[in-house]
Amino acid sequence: VQLQASGGGLVQPGGSLTLSCAASGRTYSDNKLATGWFRQAPGKVREFVASITWSGGSVRYADSVNGRFTISRDNAHNTVNLQMNGLKPEDTAVYYCAADALATTIPGAWGYWGQGTLVTVSS
Repeated sequence: VQLQASGGGLVQPGGSLTLSCAASGRTYSDNKLATGWFRQAPGKVREFVASITWSGGSVRYADSVNGRFTISRDNAHNTVNLQMNGLKPEDTAVYYCAADALATTIPGAWGYWGQGTLVTVSS
């Protein structure tokens, strides 16, 4: 499984950004893997942001982003998007997408990772 995260950039507080995670490899689709988004700010540990199961029937968000971020997936194109609205300076971090059979909030439980994309929220 290979994951490619994209869409990061510089945005002002209150602005919006959409991150995309493109997955490739038969394991991803054959095993119907869940996908998650995590982030890591400078000097901090990697933390859970959102996750979605293969069917899209179960989504989960961290309390800090619930109501502002929306995760969605397009299985026909093996992509998972993270729509981020109402961005705050504390959302600044490198955002990573991950995939595995089970969707959990624990970074160490995910077996496949993308390379990360930087989101900076600043005026």
